[in-house]
Amino acid sequence: MAVRDLELSVRVRPGAKRPFLLVHGLASNAKTWDGVSAVLNEAGHHVVAVDQRGHGLSDKPDEGFNFDEVTADLEALIKALGLELPIVAGQSWGGNVVLDFAARYPKLLSGLVLVDGGFIELANGPDGDWERISVELKPPNLLGRQRTEMFERMKGFRPDWSDEQIEMQMGNFETLADGTISPWLTLDRHMKILRALWEQHPSQIYEDVSTPTLVAVAGSGDSDSRQRKQEEVAEAERLLPNARVRWFEDTAHDIHVHRPRMLAEWMLEALDGFFEPEAAGA
Repeated sequence: MAVRDLELSVRVRPGAKRPFLLVHGLASNAKTWDGVSAVLNEAGHHVVAVDQRGHGLSDKPDEGFNFDEVTADLEALIKALGLELPIVAGQSWGGNVVLDFAARYPKLLSGLVLVDGGFIELANGPDGDWERISVELKPPNLLGRQRTEMFERMKGFRPDWSDEQIEMQMGNFETLADGTISPWLTLDRHMKILRALWEQHPSQIYEDVSTPTLVAVAGSGDSDSRQRKQEEVAEAERLLPNARVRWFEDTAHDIHVHRPRMLAEWMLEALDGFFEPEAAGA
C-alpha cells in the first residue's frame, strides 16, 4: 500500500464488520498478529496488520522513525484503505505508537488496545539515562546466524509455543540464499526508534486520549520488572480518561502471539458497550 512516498506491506483479512488495524512492536512484524487476526476475522471483522516503516516487507527509509512520522504513516494508511473508525491495537513499542496516534488523530478511531505497551516510559527513574538504555537495550547481532539455529533457539525460549507461533516471530528476519538470517530492521534504524521511545513520555499523553482504551498486560517477568510495570500500568489507568486493564498471567510479552484467542475475545467483548459506536452505515 503506497502512502507518504512509502510502500507499506499489509496483511488483510476482508470482513464486513468493524475494522481492526494491528500494529507490531520494535523489530517485529505484521505476521505476529496472525492468530489474533484470524479470531477477529472469524467473527466477521475486517482486519489489517501492517509492517511499519523499516520493518518486514515495508520500505526502509533511513529517516522518519520518530512519533510524528510513524503516526502520520498510520493516518495515511487508514485513509488510503478507507477504514471507517477502526479499533487500533499496538503491541510493545507499537502500543506507544498507537497511544500517540490516538492523541493526535482522535477522530480516526473508535477504540484503542495497548498490548503490553503504550505505558513504556524508558526515561523514568534513576536508571533511565540514555547512555545506559542505549547499551542495555541494544539488540544482539544476529546477522549471519543460520535460520534453523535461530528457530531452535526461539523454540527453547518458548517450549510451549507451536511451530506456527515461532514462525510468526521468525518473520522478523529475512532469510538469505545461504540459509542465514538478517533482521529486517537494521541496527541504526533500531537505535533511532529506541531513542524516540526514550524521548517519549506516555504519562504526558494519557489525558489527551479520549478513545476508550483496553490495556493488556503480560504477567511474566521477575519481581523488579513486574513492580515497575505495575506502577506504569497504575499510572496509565489513573490518567487515561476511559480505560480497562487486564493482566494476562503466565503470558509472554508477546501476548498477541502467546494468547491470541484470549486477547482477541477480550477485544471483541469491548465492542459491546465499551468502544465507541461504529460509523453509520458500516
